Amino acid sequence: MTLALLFAALLAVACVVAVALPFLREPEPESDSLDELDDRERRRLELLEARDRALAALKELEFDHRTGTISDEDYRTLIGPLRREAATSLQDLERDGDTLAPRPEQGRPTGERTS
Repeated sequence: MTLALLFAALLAVACVVAVALPFLREPEPESDSLDELDDRERRRLELLEARDRALAALKELEFDHRTGTISDEDYRTLIGPLRREAATSLQDLERDGDTLAPRPEQGRPTGERTS
């Protein structure tokens, strides 16, 4: 009986180690070097960053207004330019979308859908 319990315990430990081993190993990267961006990719990245900055500024302004940090008058003064900046960056992305779409090997796998 004791021998069977010892064998079961050793088997359980071996199973746990076998299952956990892939999670405990440090992954080996293919390459640590970054490829240089071409002009098309750099332009797309700039447009995405402009969009993100504009939307983040709008979100922060909305939050500050709702919490009372910014007065109604200041909010009305600031919201217009921020909305125009956000709209412009979204229009630029949409306009250049066909020419700036990621290449298949750099973007999503061909079978993956966008939302």
